[in-house]
Amino acid sequence: MIRFFALALLASATAFAQVDFSGGWSPLYHEDLPDRIPGPELGDYLGLPLNDAARLRADSYDADRISVVPEYECRPHSSDYSMRGLANMRVDAIRDPVTQRVIAFHTRMNFQEMERTIWLDGRPHPSEYAPHTWAGFSTGTWNDNVLDIYTTHLKESYLKRNGVPRSDKASFTEHWVRHGNYLTVATLVTDPVFLTEPLVRTQTWIFDPSQVIGRDICETAAEVPKAADYVPNHLPGTNPFLHEVADWYGLPYEATRGGAETLYPEYRKTMAKPEHPRDRCERYCSCGAEGFVCLDPTAPPPGKKP
Repeated sequence: MIRFFALALLASATAFAQVDFSGGWSPLYHEDLPDRIPGPELGDYLGLPLNDAARLRADSYDADRISVVPEYECRPHSSDYSMRGLANMRVDAIRDPVTQRVIAFHTRMNFQEMERTIWLDGRPHPSEYAPHTWAGFSTGTWNDNVLDIYTTHLKESYLKRNGVPRSDKASFTEHWVRHGNYLTVATLVTDPVFLTEPLVRTQTWIFDPSQVIGRDICETAAEVPKAADYVPNHLPGTNPFLHEVADWYGLPYEATRGGAETLYPEYRKTMAKPEHPRDRCERYCSCGAEGFVCLDPTAPPPGKKP
């Protein structure tokens, strides 16, 4: 009898550690709001541990690509970026029909109908030659009340929507933590092709049981008349927009180029002076304040005059 109660208590403790993430979640945009909703500025590589190959690819990006190239128009976010996009999320728990044990979480985002399965049943990752997808292949393990997720087999995609690339050699780790009605997801992206060290980002969600995620059907269209084989791009040294971020925000141009060395406080000791310093905020000054979501970089918050 004592052994029975001991096993029952152990099972209860194990179940308590496994948090239920199922339900509807709405993203909070107080963190990096201009970067996530209107989208990052061209040439803004701040906070990214990029190498020279990544900068070269990003500098060649032309935003007209999503208006001209059909393959880009309906391209979904990859799973390492989808948490940062403008989309609600539904999480469903998949249970073993006999034991009722949760063997996976299935997520669906309402942007481009992105779906993903996070396996919790101990299955191994497939061969490196297995197909790569936008979602990748994800497995999760519990660390007390934290769900640790490891994802591989990703298609080539981007780290930011301004053309900063992420290769198909990349993988990423997530840590999901639920605090009541809040969900925090920390993501660490490792890319041996374009990053010199892991890129760390976090996102926060709030539980939204009333939300309904329906269909999101995307159809391609020729928005700009161009030749079928034309891909908008900037040849090396010809992109005229790379200095805009430094000029708008009064930053040293070298700092906007990213790199691991720019991520740490010691960089301020060697950082150059900006060419066009600013004594006040002029762009996205109130984004995220008191829930204010802005698309126009120069718009004042509600109730205030320009």
